[in-house]
Amino acid sequence: MATAQFLALSSSSSASAAARPRACRAAPSRVCVAAAAAASSSGEPARRLAAEFDPAIPLACAVTPPSGWYIDPGFLRLELDRVFLRGWQAVGHIGQVKNPNDFFTGSLGNVEFVICRDANGKLQAFHNVCRHHASLLACGSGQKTCFQCPYHGWTYGLDGTLLKATRISGIKNFNKNDFGLLPIKVATWGPFVLARFDNSSQDTVGDVVGDEWLGSASDLLSRSGINTSLPHICRREYTIECNWKVFCDNYLDGGYHVPYAHGALASGLQLQSYETLTYERVSVQRCESAPAEQEDIDRLGTKATYAFVYPNFMINRYGPWMDTNLAVPLDATRCKVVFDYFLDESLLDDQDFINRSLKDSEQVQIEDIALCEGVQRGLESPAYGVGRYAPSVEMAMHHFHCLLHANLSG
Repeated sequence: MATAQFLALSSSSSASAAARPRACRAAPSRVCVAAAAAASSSGEPARRLAAEFDPAIPLACAVTPPSGWYIDPGFLRLELDRVFLRGWQAVGHIGQVKNPNDFFTGSLGNVEFVICRDANGKLQAFHNVCRHHASLLACGSGQKTCFQCPYHGWTYGLDGTLLKATRISGIKNFNKNDFGLLPIKVATWGPFVLARFDNSSQDTVGDVVGDEWLGSASDLLSRSGINTSLPHICRREYTIECNWKVFCDNYLDGGYHVPYAHGALASGLQLQSYETLTYERVSVQRCESAPAEQEDIDRLGTKATYAFVYPNFMINRYGPWMDTNLAVPLDATRCKVVFDYFLDESLLDDQDFINRSLKDSEQVQIEDIALCEGVQRGLESPAYGVGRYAPSVEMAMHHFHCLLHANLSG
């Protein structure tokens, strides 16, 4: 990961780093960070920390965000409020709610949600919390004709209506129509399910959602085959001991780390062809693949496209494959990354090819996890404050940090 390279650069570039205030650059331990966050619940320390990054400085002169962005629990709370709980967020794929009565659950910060398709085929989303005494209603995924609370049996339809409130004889001033599940806006773009947790009146029509979620990158991604509904092959989840942004930074370094960390992957790519495009809320990295042996089905195809949709969704389209990575913060120094794999229908019966491809992908993930966890440990050490960008390759990473700063400071 490119951030690892900053450790070597920081000593030779100390003069540039010193040009900016160095308060809150590093914390000696998680305990100290937690105590500092607990001392103030106002969010002001986190906003001051956000302000330590200056997006106006040109990339060639800029320093990266301070380490506190990656270790401070108060900063994560600010991110959840200003970044994740505003605007459209990727939460799943349409294969999870393909049929009436299908559902899946998830969480983001302290928001628990359930996405379902009701008996009429309408896509619905609700806070996954019983209106009686706050128990979670559903867990996992599958099919249900209703949601029955496991605590006291209150039962809701898949349209959110309260169908049954048990043992409430004698209750007064109660109208069950006022106690349905609280709705969440939900929409789709291509094969992806999106939700928004704020109170925006934004329309949920596909084109409108796509324009807001992807901006002017929408057409490019459509032409790259990213909005194609390929069959879903499998899901893999990884809990990683790093801040969610460490994983995103690793993805956004323009292939900087690939020849050093991913030897097998590097041999299948022409890294000199790497290019990066940035849009309003999206960055796209593209790279041509090395020629494959003629008798082999090429996992990478002729060109790979890696799209990052702010703040935490990654879409990778290569050869017959598409996979997505969703980085979900668990706490300030841990995240869960959800990988979903999709494949061209013509290859669904080629199990050997599928197994080989997934094995190759798993190797890359293992290598990346080791990198990200190593970077997180470095970020938590007193030796690191800020780093530098490699201007020729780390444009997408800088773009990501600027978008974060805009949300956190606005």
